[in-house]
Amino acid sequence: MRGVIFDGKQVRVVSDLEVREPGPGEVRVAISAAGLCHSDLSVVNGTIPFPVPVVLGHEGAGVVEAVGGGVTHVAPGDHVALSTLANCGTCAECDRGRPTMCRQAIGRPGRPFRHEGSPVHQFASNSAFAERTVVKAVQAVRIPDDIPMTSAALIGCGVLTGVGAVLNRARVDRGDSVLVIGTGGIGLNVLQGARLAGAGRIVAVDANPAKEEAARRFGATDFLTSTEGVRDLLPTGADHAFECVGRVELIRQAIDALDRHGQAILLGVPPATAEASFRVSSMYLDKSILGCRYGSSRPQRDIALYAGLYRQGRLLLDELVTRTCPVEDFEKAAADAEAGRVARAVLTF
Repeated sequence: MRGVIFDGKQVRVVSDLEVREPGPGEVRVAISAAGLCHSDLSVVNGTIPFPVPVVLGHEGAGVVEAVGGGVTHVAPGDHVALSTLANCGTCAECDRGRPTMCRQAIGRPGRPFRHEGSPVHQFASNSAFAERTVVKAVQAVRIPDDIPMTSAALIGCGVLTGVGAVLNRARVDRGDSVLVIGTGGIGLNVLQGARLAGAGRIVAVDANPAKEEAARRFGATDFLTSTEGVRDLLPTGADHAFECVGRVELIRQAIDALDRHGQAILLGVPPATAEASFRVSSMYLDKSILGCRYGSSRPQRDIALYAGLYRQGRLLLDELVTRTCPVEDFEKAAADAEAGRVARAVLTF
């Protein structure tokens, strides 16, 4: 079968990848579509350290082919969106409703694939850039059959992260002011999360003026090409500032743009050793800096919720897909994503 492998030096689309059968509590899924997220590119450029060789991809949707023992919530033929969260469901964090903090889900990559006789790692417990993948059953969330796979694929990362950061982590309230720095795939989902939450003024910032139309479609009330004009729009500062790029200077700008009691939410991923600075005295007005892993989501609940909002016309998915291409065109799609020419490129099988 086809798949996208990174061996530590180059990315290749191979045709002889193999995946094992699902074991107890696992599901094998035939991938129909997978979004190309910057996290995949961050593995390739070294921003996210990960063992190699590895099958990339972590934002996908497909059809259940087989289930292992004890799996009852999905069956062969079901359409599913996949989460990257292989949480155990039994630890203290899972029991508290914080599956993104499950210690069984971090730093323990499996190797369900083989290529040329050798085992290959699975990225983010998912590896959606393969014709078939094996995931933990908890990662497969059934979705209605009428949702296009190319749109459903985006729920499992971009939507869970962006919308979830607004609703679950920041808990944006009606009338709040929101600043969103960076309007790529994550930033656009933060914008529509703020719209869904009933935020009052939603200011989008992106250096590329061509992104204004999309930003406003997803919920922005204002658009700027730098943070310099934020205080003109929000004289006392923002209640919530989301950094969606992963640059330390933008993190500082997000913090500096806060109002009293405001909070900066960090979603972009800078290099693992990056350090950011801020003026300590500015924090004593009840300001906060919040990290956010995967939108602080509960995937089995949230994916179903977002699928329902999409069917009601309240959550935009189709509009996120700015390019669809076969998996063989991975290299060109990656170049477009790296250059910021697409919000989301979606690979199809």
